[in-house]
Amino acid sequence: MGERGLFGPDSVTWQLHADPAMWLGGVRSLYLQALHPRAVAAIVQNSDFRTDPLGRLKRTADFVGVTTYGTVQEAHAAAARVRGVHRALRATDPESGETYRIDDPELLLWVHCAEVSSFLAVVRRAGYPLTKVHADRYLHEQRATAALVGLDPDEVPGSTDAMRAYLREIRPLLRRTPDADVIYAFLHRPPLRGRLAFGVALYEPTIGHLSYSLLPTWAHHHYGRSPYPRGMTTALARALRSTAPHLRGVIRALGAPEPAVVAAVRRLGAWSAPSPHRLPA
Repeated sequence: MGERGLFGPDSVTWQLHADPAMWLGGVRSLYLQALHPRAVAAIVQNSDFRTDPLGRLKRTADFVGVTTYGTVQEAHAAAARVRGVHRALRATDPESGETYRIDDPELLLWVHCAEVSSFLAVVRRAGYPLTKVHADRYLHEQRATAALVGLDPDEVPGSTDAMRAYLREIRPLLRRTPDADVIYAFLHRPPLRGRLAFGVALYEPTIGHLSYSLLPTWAHHHYGRSPYPRGMTTALARALRSTAPHLRGVIRALGAPEPAVVAAVRRLGAWSAPSPHRLPA
């Protein structure tokens, strides 16, 4: 069973995390995380995103990939590395001057909820056929991921109603800060160099601002910057989701590493390939 990973091919997580719209969800989650003053201060003070623009995005994607499609042993090994890094890091509150651990449970919970709620919101907006039952099951499954980073799974929202209540409760703590503006600028126009720099002009409107536009309206109000119109945002997200599979050959030609899902299907067999048609009833 360990070869099937934490969730296995019959889970909602297995199907959902292979969808191309997840990339938009990942970027959207970073915009959302940055509205928490302490969470964003920890990122700005400890991350090397200015000198390694793609590093944070890649590390996040790799962690989601291995915890979803890797073996149980691989998932736990990846989580142990993440916990080890977090355990050693500290940040300073820009307003109070207080030093705090970045593996504080409240911060870990916020990052987890911002991430998985963004995944759900974006894939549904982009046309993935998820019912409320699927969404509830997904959040329940994702408690296993929360446990990997050190959270008590019983204290993590495990349904859409519980997630909605958590986001409503934490909203008074969220606001725009100078650090949030740093992340906003970075996610819109990362400082890429070399050949990758030529892609920034395409990335900014199709990924950077589209992911921002997929945030809830209250988050746009915090940032004080206009999103794309709602109908345009939905249409662009659905178009990107439908065209992304045709770009896989280009991505491979650029030397991108093999996605974890490809390795999982090779390990288990073609029957395990993720598909919306395999969502549990």
